[in-house]
Amino acid sequence: MIHRKLWEGSADLAKECLDHPFVRGLADGTLPEEPFRRYVAQDGYFLNVFLQAYGLAGARAGSADAAAVFVDLQKGVLEELNLHCRFAAKLGIDLENVHPFRATTAYCDFLLRCAYHEDPGVVVAAMTPCMRLYRHLGTELARDGIPGHGYKDWIETYQGEGFGRLVERIESLLDSLAADTREVREAYRYALRCEIDFFTAALEGGP
Repeated sequence: MIHRKLWEGSADLAKECLDHPFVRGLADGTLPEEPFRRYVAQDGYFLNVFLQAYGLAGARAGSADAAAVFVDLQKGVLEELNLHCRFAAKLGIDLENVHPFRATTAYCDFLLRCAYHEDPGVVVAAMTPCMRLYRHLGTELARDGIPGHGYKDWIETYQGEGFGRLVERIESLLDSLAADTREVREAYRYALRCEIDFFTAALEGGP
């Protein structure tokens, strides 16, 4: 299955994400509040664009079954946004007035460009890594049990069964739509590099 081949072929980037200082801070609860505030703001902005990209991809999906998957994925994004709204309320963040960092803009522009212009297989290859990576991080960070520190809700969300089902759905869609082409492989790996840049920008403060 191509979803497994793409993920295994990007094991180096997945490890870089898992070992990233931002993620390690989430794991043990030592991440300072300010980098997390930046992350919540930037990820809220990103998720709104991701929601739009899912809608565009669903409109171009070419089948009712594929369109239905994108509708379910949009519902999942809305649930993630609810989590971010709860974090934002605690941290005093106005998610309606976020200035995107360069890394956020680059990731968003990439997804929208794919959603507008690329073949369906490439579009799904660009969108899948975010889902698979967060499932991977949630699972790994909860391997010894859900911790009791302030980032518990974040870890619990991404290791949970509900999010896991969404990952399975998009990976199944990837298997049905994508071929093992250079364009598909490059889109998948570029998305993971965007994730690394996203964590770095949250930790360091942009630009």
